[in-house]
Amino acid sequence: MQRRHPPNPGCFTQLRRTAPGGQAHWAVHTFSLVARDPDTGDLGIAVASKFLAVGFVVPWAKAGVGALATQSYVNPYFGPTGLALMEAGAGPEDILAVFARNDPDLAKRQFGYVLASGESLSYTGQECHAWAGSRWGPNYAAQGNLLTGPEVLEALEQTFLARSDLAFPERLLEALLQADRAGGDRRGRQSAALLVVGAGKGYGGMERWIDLRVDDHHDPVVELQRLLGIHRLLFGAGEPGRPLRTEEIAWIQALLGRQGLYTGEASGVWDEATEKAFATLIGMENLEERYRGGPFLDETVLKYLREKFA
Repeated sequence: MQRRHPPNPGCFTQLRRTAPGGQAHWAVHTFSLVARDPDTGDLGIAVASKFLAVGFVVPWAKAGVGALATQSYVNPYFGPTGLALMEAGAGPEDILAVFARNDPDLAKRQFGYVLASGESLSYTGQECHAWAGSRWGPNYAAQGNLLTGPEVLEALEQTFLARSDLAFPERLLEALLQADRAGGDRRGRQSAALLVVGAGKGYGGMERWIDLRVDDHHDPVVELQRLLGIHRLLFGAGEPGRPLRTEEIAWIQALLGRQGLYTGEASGVWDEATEKAFATLIGMENLEERYRGGPFLDETVLKYLREKFA
């Protein structure tokens, strides 16, 4: 059964770990989704707000540990402290108890987190600006404040639960978009962010797989979706490359000639000079992750080159 209201933090076991308390900080009125992909164990946060650079403040995540969004009158210590508590073995209610014990301004806070186990919790303090609320269940926590109404969180939650057909990052952004279109932040739109972590899945083996931010835009969630598409193109493993046809090789050779990278003829025969020139072009376009050498290319990259250099 999905829980709709945060439990009383005073009834939980007190942990020895302490979290820095503090006064109210930036007022980040926003809506966010923290989630875990049950198929891969990846963890992510999608967030949008009428606030400059919301991705700088709200999302925190560590692969194999958990993910957390801290918002409303943000206590910035909740991010690193929450992740440290998760890593030490604390459960969702234990973490809430630590936050409650150490922060006298808890009534102004809003946060949600998901552990690597899929356990979750979302908390909305009584002094968060209306409309404010929380929804959570296995593998997700949805929260928002200063929203147009409960329909925003309903769209955020229901879209995430319904769109399991989408890849995890796209699923997070689709849920964020539907929440935005349901009303979103009642002040309007400005920024959005997507953070996804997975062990060894990022550039150079880093755990930070996707870290995209739109800091100031009239429609930031749509722009964030566009950026995710570019990220998929540049850093995605891509589908297996297929052998290039003679006319495709000739087109590439002609393109390389126009770019001043190749002085041979557009013969349609792949040779060492063609490969060297093509590798240079691939590097200029930041597509190294998608090309493995030889006269083989996946359809996405070929389509990109045709559209850009038509």
